[in-house]
Amino acid sequence: MSQTAFNRIRCCVFDAYGTLFDVHSAVGVYREELGDRADQVSQLWRTKQLEYTWLRSLMKKHADFWKVTREALEYAFTVAGVTNPELFEKLMEAYLKLECYPDVRATLLTLKEKNFKTAILSNGSPMMLDSAVKNSQLYSLLDAILSVENVGVFKPHPSVYRLAEKEFDLYPNQILFLSSNAWDVCGAAAYGLKVAWVNRFQQPPENLPFQADVEIQSLNELPELLNIK
Repeated sequence: MSQTAFNRIRCCVFDAYGTLFDVHSAVGVYREELGDRADQVSQLWRTKQLEYTWLRSLMKKHADFWKVTREALEYAFTVAGVTNPELFEKLMEAYLKLECYPDVRATLLTLKEKNFKTAILSNGSPMMLDSAVKNSQLYSLLDAILSVENVGVFKPHPSVYRLAEKEFDLYPNQILFLSSNAWDVCGAAAYGLKVAWVNRFQQPPENLPFQADVEIQSLNELPELLNIK
């Protein structure tokens, strides 16, 4: 897609987990204590975390992302055969201080310098997002932090993506939503936002009818996409 397709963009809205913040960095801090079960725990934790958001949304039994994250880790510990309450709490605490990817700060800074509005739109609870943003010192580079708790349902429900439209009083085609999660990309595209898939790990697209307008491998590619480099 040509750069002219993004000429109307006035705001860049980012998914948080997996896009700005490395969801596996929490386990990374305690890799030695988990030993050969570290990767299994980390992958299961993330998989069940997402599955529980979708299931709760379908069942109309919402709970905030902190509770979902705890329930997912409990499942991962059970499957991996880890019985260590102290380590469990350490991992939960580490999730509040996830590392942000190296391309995040420079990209947000460039956007702010060029007068683009910036925001996070995330499944995360306000407490979790506040902690992650503070830990990575990103507050000055964001105009808004939007949580699904404002609508009481998780992505990819359309009401979540509508939050960005309402926050900035813009048309959907003036907002560029960026996510590394292919399912999230489909949800935002189905709603009508312009979408960039930050495919950090060269994953295949979801087999769904709604796809990203463009695929990039890193946020470093965003300024050129918006013709502001």
